[in-house]
Amino acid sequence: MKRPAKFNTYCPFCRTHTEHEIEKVKKGKTTGLHWIDREKARRSRVGNMGKFSKVPGGDKPTKKINVRYRCKTCSKAHLRKGYRIAKFELTE
Repeated sequence: MKRPAKFNTYCPFCRTHTEHEIEKVKKGKTTGLHWIDREKARRSRVGNMGKFSKVPGGDKPTKKINVRYRCKTCSKAHLRKGYRIAKFELTE
């Protein structure tokens, strides 16, 4: 799906329709300090306890994209609900 890099839409901070720029949000670095990471490390020492079973899984055919909309006037960004799409491309 091709989307324009700049277009007019509603800004919740300015409370008017202004020009926005689209940015694709990248995944951040994980620290390994989350509860689930520590739980997996504790349970993975002695065999498979059953909570994290070794069922083979694969990637989904489409990925959910996360897009950030940045306002040109106030420079604040907001997010909208992500949607599934096979290919995402920004056009000028």
